[in-house]
Amino acid sequence: MNILSEGQTIRHDQYGIGRVTESNVERTTIDFDDHGVKKFITSIWSAELIGEAPAGRPMRRRGRRKIAKK
Repeated sequence: MNILSEGQTIRHDQYGIGRVTESNVERTTIDFDDHGVKKFITSIWSAELIGEAPAGRPMRRRGRRKIAKK
């Protein structure tokens, strides 16, 4: 498996459908719908690519702001 782009959708035999959150020559991190975040060794894992990354920058969830104490 090659290095994937952030946001691509994959199907893994054991974990099901997931979205790539990070990928480099050493590790690939996938956020699976039913199993959460899993890390794989890029050179030895296998999965089926089922969706390309979005054309624009991936949307990230915004965190809550901390309220300053008085």
